[in-house]
Amino acid sequence: MTQSNNYKIGTNVIHAGQAADKNTGAVIVPISLSTTFLQPSPGVLHSEYDYSRSGNPTRKAFEECIAACENAKYALSFASGLATLTTITHLLKSDDEVISIDDVYGGTRRYFTRVASNFGLKFSFVDLSTLDDLKNAFTDKTKLVWIETPTNPLLKVADIKAVADFVHSRGAILVVDNTFMSPYFQNPLDLGADIVMHSVTKYINGHSDCVMGVLATNNDELFAKLKFLQNSIGAVPSPFDCFLAIRGLKTLHVRMEAHQKNAFAICNFLEKHPKVERVIYPGLPSHPQHELCKRQMKGFGGMVVFFVKGSIDQSRSFLENIKLFALAESLGGVESLIELPSVMTHASVPAEERAKLGISDTLIRLSVGIEDINDLLADISQALDKC
Repeated sequence: MTQSNNYKIGTNVIHAGQAADKNTGAVIVPISLSTTFLQPSPGVLHSEYDYSRSGNPTRKAFEECIAACENAKYALSFASGLATLTTITHLLKSDDEVISIDDVYGGTRRYFTRVASNFGLKFSFVDLSTLDDLKNAFTDKTKLVWIETPTNPLLKVADIKAVADFVHSRGAILVVDNTFMSPYFQNPLDLGADIVMHSVTKYINGHSDCVMGVLATNNDELFAKLKFLQNSIGAVPSPFDCFLAIRGLKTLHVRMEAHQKNAFAICNFLEKHPKVERVIYPGLPSHPQHELCKRQMKGFGGMVVFFVKGSIDQSRSFLENIKLFALAESLGGVESLIELPSVMTHASVPAEERAKLGISDTLIRLSVGIEDINDLLADISQALDKC
């Protein structure tokens, strides 16, 4: 799909898959809205396109750009992150087993346990901070291992290379959800993952105005199967959404550095605040897997988790008084977002599972934006004062 190159990601996000239009010379990738394409003779294609679900020029440009950014041969895009997950799950057949990291996005767990499990698939959720639980859960029927790293929302980290080595020794495939880090800060394929996926809605698009998903792989056989599934299931993004994602992707390297800079400053402030019990961030030495983070990541991202002292009353008071941080689900936009996972993004996770994982009513998740840091700190400070 894409030609390998020696460019860095800051160049690839702007140029990969985005050659000037051959007909007009347009520098920016056009939005190709046509749903169908002319055939000069029955069954003979004028170009590689025949029907826009099967392939679209704007979508192809985005997919080639992502492939370059993830050091992959292939990429495929979808209508949402969950549509990407659904398509990947269709690689499996009834009676296959999947092992997922335990602290996983609530929508992922919901799909696994309440949708895919209805079709004969079995799912287990384990702690992957070490390989012990993975080895104990693995059976001859385990065909796929799914990890987020860092996880959502507790920012737990799995050793991608170690997991990949074990999974491959047992003949299964490894999928890594790389949404929190983006291709700028982490490249799971380089560490042994078979498939890397993203909710494009988050950092890749970066502007909270487009719902999309994408995956990338270097495996020819997996790509062929996934390409067939992409066309057969049909959960593809619109050309306009692909255009928005391309435009957002062009500034990924600039935005991720700004997210990280602000995140560090906020962590330093929160760690010293008397109303804050604990702060979790991969870039802090206090993170239990900080050394692993430094080895497999190129940076630490813009996601911060902290626990306020008290109960849900203090959490609600803080969140009702915050001003610059938008109280809203999602993450990865240029604007700062804040949420209470226990009643928002992870409300679909059973209460007993939330308690087991440590997703308490005082856990607050920040998606740190790129606003002026002094304004963000002042906003957090005044809200904590009223907490």
